Amino acid sequence: MSTVVIKPEIIAQYKTHDKDTGSSEVQIALLTARINHLTEHLRAHRKDFHSRRGLLQMASRRRKLLDYLKRHDLPKYTDILQKLNLRK
Repeated sequence: MSTVVIKPEIIAQYKTHDKDTGSSEVQIALLTARINHLTEHLRAHRKDFHSRRGLLQMASRRRKLLDYLKRHDLPKYTDILQKLNLRK
């Protein structure tokens, strides 16, 4: 599986309307793609602690966005968890 982040494709897949580039769903999907990419990088470069810190920051930002979505729109929250295959 390729972990290259292709931003326009991700935005096109998760947008809620034509000009949507920053809704919670889009932001969560983009962060997930970046987190997956960085996770692969860290498997190869175990001692890259600067990138690890960035990964933790991205994960916490995604967590906050997911919490926001859960509070405001529960069906969208469950839908995006299923689409992104988060939480086993």
